[in-house]
Amino acid sequence: MLRIEYADYEALRAHGEETYPNECCGVLLGKNIAGEGDASAAINHVQQIVRAGNTRTDSAHNRYNIAPQELVKIQRQARGLGLDIVGFYHSHPDHPAQWSTTDFAEAHWLGCSYVITSIEQGKAATTNSFLLRGTGEDDKKFEDEPIQIDIPANLAATTAQNQKGSA
Repeated sequence: MLRIEYADYEALRAHGEETYPNECCGVLLGKNIAGEGDASAAINHVQQIVRAGNTRTDSAHNRYNIAPQELVKIQRQARGLGLDIVGFYHSHPDHPAQWSTTDFAEAHWLGCSYVITSIEQGKAATTNSFLLRGTGEDDKKFEDEPIQIDIPANLAATTAQNQKGSA
């Protein structure tokens, strides 16, 4: 499961809207919380997102790349905060929030979450997460991963009150 704060979830979706019609990309920092005796119960708990630059110049509208130097810098930043890289995110402009063969071929961080947001005509639509499982390149696979969005109590109360008022 991917667990993320509401503000971070909204920020990564907004990043996709800002870079439309090109893909955005970024890194998810946090902790992997192991499931007790059940690997499928593990949680990638996001505690910070870091925007990255898309260095693709040939086809930025349907591909992304994070420069290795930037990724190393982000990894060092994470270590300094006592966090790990638990995933990556990117957008799919006017394309479904499903991984592509290119996304799969370029995914190498086993145990990490890969979050994709569909940006339809400049607006964030569906956001999905996929967990990269396996022991290496030969048996890696993406699995659909549920997303748990932690909503602060004050925002949840406001939302509930607004829904009550419109009923």
